[in-house]
Amino acid sequence: AAGPHFATHDPSTWPEQATGGGLWTVDALKGLAETPIPRRRPVGAVRSPPPAMTSHRTASPSRPVGATAIGAELDASRRQGPLKSIVVPPCPELLVRLQRELAAPEPNLLAIASLAASDVAMGATLIRVANSPACSTGAPVRTLGQALDRLGLSLTARTMTDFAARQALKVDHPALKGFWERAGRQAQALAALAVDVPGLSADLAYTYGLLCHVGMPVLLQSVRGYGATLVEAAARIDRTPVETENANHKTDHAVVGALVARVWNLGPELMSAIRLHHDLSALDDAGVELPVRLLLAAGVVADHLMQPDPESPPSAEWVRHGGAALRRLGADDAKLGLWRQRIGATLVPA
Repeated sequence: AAGPHFATHDPSTWPEQATGGGLWTVDALKGLAETPIPRRRPVGAVRSPPPAMTSHRTASPSRPVGATAIGAELDASRRQGPLKSIVVPPCPELLVRLQRELAAPEPNLLAIASLAASDVAMGATLIRVANSPACSTGAPVRTLGQALDRLGLSLTARTMTDFAARQALKVDHPALKGFWERAGRQAQALAALAVDVPGLSADLAYTYGLLCHVGMPVLLQSVRGYGATLVEAAARIDRTPVETENANHKTDHAVVGALVARVWNLGPELMSAIRLHHDLSALDDAGVELPVRLLLAAGVVADHLMQPDPESPPSAEWVRHGGAALRRLGADDAKLGLWRQRIGATLVPA
């Protein structure tokens, strides 16, 4: 403050106030200004502007747009940024081989059946899913061959993908209890919803739902203190979980999940959708590929329809982005009601 001698605290008026009050002469003030004082910046020196503050939000004007930019962001951060210390487990060999078969113009069903038979636990999982209420159509199946016949190629591939991901990333932290069960249900909901969305692959939607939050277990395994961050993020009301992740670790599960998709070679669309799933301004961004925007929109709708109590107040995400998501999917309230019924009827216990 200027002190009692200076009633006005506008610094530009202080010289006039000083000379007007008889405390100083103009020459004395000039001499004082030219007198060297330790640690004082010389007259005319320019203070460099402070560095720009960086936001901890995932959503920001500087976010990468498009798969090429997202890939470049991940590569740069892995070389010298916060992703340098992240350890992504190698893509399971089973998943590598399954992707190779599914990428063929005509997938080899015998090769996929052989791959399914190569792991006893996976075979048992396929039989269990084939006998679940959502898939059972008669007498229970007792062999892997019967299970594959009942499930068909698409559901067999989804179940095998789920199995491989669970084996690659074990989750045993209390803050992520039931992680893969929730991921499996979200994947099933997205696949059921995608059936009515032109341009959206149900299999891609399933994998997106399954791996959308895969960055969480990877961070848990790679970063000291991330378990405490999960607890803190769940308790705070002054900022989002993603903001808490960035404040504590300079990265978040959306970025790390996109890195997993890139390392596992799951394709640019899946990588981009995982990277942007907490940056829903991308729904209306023409720079983001259309399949990515469809995945993001489907994810918003699926999350809304999977609320335990349909009568409970909608989430903040739905209030802010639900309308944009429905427009992107070309859906109305009637279609939303249809999807709610379908998702409720087709969820397979994970």
